[in-house]
Amino acid sequence: MNREGKTVIIILTLLLTVLCIDKSMAQEVRKWTLRECIDYAITNNVEVKQSKISVNSSREDLMQAKASKLPSLGFSSAQIFSAQKNENSNGDFISKGSYSGSYALNTSITLYNGGKLSQNQKQQNIALKIDELSLDERQNSIEMSVTQAYLEILYANENLKTLKKSVELSEIQTQRTKALYEAGAKSSVDYAQMEAQLSTDRYQLTVGENNLAQSILTLKQLLEIDVNEEFSPYFPNPEELSVPEELPELKSVYEAALEGRPEVKSSLLQIESAKVGEKIARADYLPSLTANASIGTGNISGTNYSLYNQFENKLNENVGISLSIPIFSKRSTKTAVNKAQYQIEMAELSSVNVRKNLLSAIESLYQNASSAQGRYKAAVENMKYTELSYTQVQEQYNEGIKNTVELLSERQAYLSAMQEMSQSKYQALLSLKLLQFYQNQPINL
Repeated sequence: MNREGKTVIIILTLLLTVLCIDKSMAQEVRKWTLRECIDYAITNNVEVKQSKISVNSSREDLMQAKASKLPSLGFSSAQIFSAQKNENSNGDFISKGSYSGSYALNTSITLYNGGKLSQNQKQQNIALKIDELSLDERQNSIEMSVTQAYLEILYANENLKTLKKSVELSEIQTQRTKALYEAGAKSSVDYAQMEAQLSTDRYQLTVGENNLAQSILTLKQLLEIDVNEEFSPYFPNPEELSVPEELPELKSVYEAALEGRPEVKSSLLQIESAKVGEKIARADYLPSLTANASIGTGNISGTNYSLYNQFENKLNENVGISLSIPIFSKRSTKTAVNKAQYQIEMAELSSVNVRKNLLSAIESLYQNASSAQGRYKAAVENMKYTELSYTQVQEQYNEGIKNTVELLSERQAYLSAMQEMSQSKYQALLSLKLLQFYQNQPINL
């Protein structure tokens, strides 16, 4: 083969290599981090989208309230054709038709109505802020739910590793027991017990795999990802997820939550809105003043005047002010005012309840975090000793000092310690992340 032929082969080989690399990269499944899951859920969640629509609707109400202060302007026209029989000089009745038209331009503006229009605009502005806070509240709820679901996946994945290790240990021990049994050092009962344990561990591994799959499915459904779209979470190295030694102070968490949580701000705005509602109700005790103006003209058929002359001759202009003074409203205004005052009391009680529920949620989280943190520290210590004890019992079992029941018991204690360490770790992480979130900090791993 000549030099040019070798060069062509080398170039083709490089092109095929690049294509294969591109294809493998294209087939690589995207790994979703916690932050990516949260951002995607906030953008695509149906309830969040519904809340955004409510915000837009409230914004339209506010624009309408502002426009209510402006004068109205309208045009009206009527076109009438009529026919009737009239008696002529001969005594005969002859049907005669006529056509007429009228045209009018009308405007009016409210000069004073007890401040109702201004107060209504203020109330609609508050309503818009409340809906915006409701949107923030919904987004916070989604962020917390996604975080919980994501950490459930991480725990299920770490637990699955423990179960896989359990199967590996059972397989090794079963093989050793089989060898000892064949050598006459172990009985058939010992070998049967190890086989039974291996079968149990394989079953638990299957359960663990299903739990992980179900946890991933739960998060995928929460993100509302299409059924045909692949989804795979990113699994950080467990060593990267350390449990902090100290928790934030309960008082500082609660104070930060009172200052920043949307549900607290919304409850205060509800009180303000109710107070404005009382002012609107009281406005009906006061007189209202409205200015009106109109200009109109018309025409009729069967006259000697041209259409232009008729418009000019029939031109009419009106300007007026109307005053309305309430004298007796059959108690409707007083009832409205009383109900508005009750609404203020209800809003104030609701605000108190919001703060109580917030404190209760934070206290529970703090207690869970503190408990899980203590459990994790104890589990880490327990893990060291159970692992050492299990290693020693394994050696004694292989030497014939320990029996199968003692080995399996020690092994179960070791695996339970591993599971307890993982469970308490992720419970502590979840509670801590949520506590930080109540301090208005974004959630990240």
